Amino acid sequence: PLQAQTSEDDVTEIRPTWESMAENYQVPDWFVDGKIGVWMHWGIPSAADENRPNDGSHYGRRMYSPPPKDKADEDLSMNETLTKWHIGHHGPLEEFGYEDLIPLFKAEKWDPEALVKFVKENGARFIMPVACHHDNFDMYDSFHPWNSMKRGPKRDTLKEWKEAAIKHGLKFGVSTHLYWSPRFFANARKYQKPGTPEWQFFNMDYSPRGYATQDSWNQHWYDRCWEIIEKYDPDMFNNDSPYPRIGTGKGLGIKLFTDYLNRDLKENHGRQTVVLSFKDARADRAAFTYNLERGSAGDIKREPWMWATDLSGNWFYRKGAVNRMSIPVMVGNAIDAISKNGVVMLNIALRGDGTLPEKQAAYLTAFGDFLRINGEGIYGTRAWKTFGEGPLKMKDGRQGENKKPFSQNDIRVTTKDGKLYVFVLAPPTEDIVIKTLAKGGLLDREIASVELIGSTEKIN
Repeated sequence: PLQAQTSEDDVTEIRPTWESMAENYQVPDWFVDGKIGVWMHWGIPSAADENRPNDGSHYGRRMYSPPPKDKADEDLSMNETLTKWHIGHHGPLEEFGYEDLIPLFKAEKWDPEALVKFVKENGARFIMPVACHHDNFDMYDSFHPWNSMKRGPKRDTLKEWKEAAIKHGLKFGVSTHLYWSPRFFANARKYQKPGTPEWQFFNMDYSPRGYATQDSWNQHWYDRCWEIIEKYDPDMFNNDSPYPRIGTGKGLGIKLFTDYLNRDLKENHGRQTVVLSFKDARADRAAFTYNLERGSAGDIKREPWMWATDLSGNWFYRKGAVNRMSIPVMVGNAIDAISKNGVVMLNIALRGDGTLPEKQAAYLTAFGDFLRINGEGIYGTRAWKTFGEGPLKMKDGRQGENKKPFSQNDIRVTTKDGKLYVFVLAPPTEDIVIKTLAKGGLLDREIASVELIGSTEKIN
């Protein structure tokens, strides 16, 4: 539906209800046309020893689980393994806690302008750095004292990312993961002392189990998020955690979301220019942009959605992490998402010094090579009557993203300006048969011509 307005000052305001959001939310063209974004997970865990055991990208949560003294190494859980390793490297938890890793996080080689230039050259049309992860450390100049201007890098990373994005003509998003931070640090609580600065860092004033119904926490979350929106004016706001509910959190979640959208509508005379995304599978998909993290779509979705995946194998940098999705599969999965009205968000995990590891750079470069030839069939396209065909069935929903190789029978379709772009998702070894385009099927006209993008070869 159109957003009704009678003058520049009389813009329809979205009410803080799901119905009003669903009725008025409009995904801007820049997002649906741009197709490719890069997410950046970077923070305190990036600077932890790169040879640490698997921390599942949650170092701060897992490092407070000391194992029983007589428990064999092979019987230790992931948390216990990491805690034992941490104590062996840094000493007792009482003496070296998560907060003591912050001085190791220096960002001494971080060059946001060069990184943004690199991701743009390899296809990105927007970036989305993490503003705050579950560990309660703000990567910007925040009213919360545990932030990257006061500690660690001593730099306002959001400000610098945004300046680089503007310089290179990319849209600028932010991602906050703050909401379940009190629970994230549940096991760290017994190591904290009242009256210390760390008391605030570990969210000791909020219940690790009952925080969602604590008015003080819900208001604190709202204020932290609103500061990001007011100070950095992002083109996209991604909430990666839960949020205060209408019944238990005074509706501060939907208040934040509608305040963000209404602020944008007011500034742009009733036209929405921003994207609001989160992961709530129960909310009306017409009211926001669904972040289908590490999942896939079984068919074309009515509303644009986001396939978010990670190129590092750990979200935050760890040398031993392995991305189990090969480059050809990643490219195929991206085409699959785009053929189903999706947008692609690829996470890179920078080292603590701010540099991009070579393995992840190789994924982006390969994607860039693909887009330099085939970008015409990606950027600005829309889903057609069907996404395509083939034997590889994609799971519908979050998690469980495809890691299996595609075959030449797996075919995906996009459309733009009266053309169909037909992607064969593996190098063919025999004639290509496209059943979708058979006479009497979905194609309601004659095929005028067939060309191979990037080639002058005559196609038979």
